[in-house]
Amino acid sequence: MPDWITVCPAAEMDAESVRRLDHAGRSYAVYRGPADDYYCTDGHCTHEAVHLADGLVMDYAIECPKHGGEFDYRSGEATRMPACRNLRTWPARCADGLVQIEV
Repeated sequence: MPDWITVCPAAEMDAESVRRLDHAGRSYAVYRGPADDYYCTDGHCTHEAVHLADGLVMDYAIECPKHGGEFDYRSGEATRMPACRNLRTWPARCADGLVQIEV
């Protein structure tokens, strides 16, 4: 049985936004895409461990606030230097009006 963790009510997240979640000693970044779809990645940039929730979301990309590295948050793929290692991803969903991630 999957372990779904509630992040927040969906109404609290705008399209093309990111929210930080710290759970069980790990930090996550949770995204609401432009088509009301949800995604989850590691919370920290793979370049210098800055939290991505402080970054800029554009379409399906998150830009690290420190050096401008960029990731496709759907796949975790690093798409712009200085980020060169991909992010880990987890399933995310909206169920009964709540944003949830599976950890």
